[in-house]
Amino acid sequence: MTDSTGNSTRHTATGGVTDATDATDATALTGLGVVLGSTDSDALIAWYRAALEPLGARWAEHLLLVGPGAIIGFDQRDDVADRAAEPGRQLINLTVRDIRAAENHLNSLGVTWVRPVEEVGGGWFFSTLVDPVGNYLQILQGPRTP
Repeated sequence: MTDSTGNSTRHTATGGVTDATDATDATALTGLGVVLGSTDSDALIAWYRAALEPLGARWAEHLLLVGPGAIIGFDQRDDVADRAAEPGRQLINLTVRDIRAAENHLNSLGVTWVRPVEEVGGGWFFSTLVDPVGNYLQILQGPRTP
C-alpha cells in the first residue's frame, strides 16, 4: 500500500500505519497455519487426508501441507465440543486449479455442501462444505489460480 506521497506503508495491529521499510526479511510472514482441535483427531485427520490428498495436499508427520507455507494441523482436545458450535466463525479457504474436479472428488466422499460450487463473477468460483465435526471448508478457484 502507498501513502499520499507514494511511499510504501503498512497497517499495524492497532490500526496505525508505519513505513513498510521497517519490515525486514527476518520478520516477513512466510506462511499460514490453522490447527483444528477435536475430541477425535484421528477420525478428523483421516477425513481431511481422504478429502485433500487427492487434491494435492501432502501429509507430513502430523499435519497437512496444503500449499507453499500453508498447513492444516490437528490437535486432540478434551476442552472442545464434539461439533463446532459456530461453524461460520472461521472458514478454512483452499484454492484449487480445477474446482469441478475437486467437487467430483468431494462428492465421491459424500460431503455435505453448505454452498454448492457456483461461479460468482470475474472468473471466481466459490463453494463451502462441512467437515465431520462441523467446521466450514471453502474450496475456491480464481481466474488466475496458480
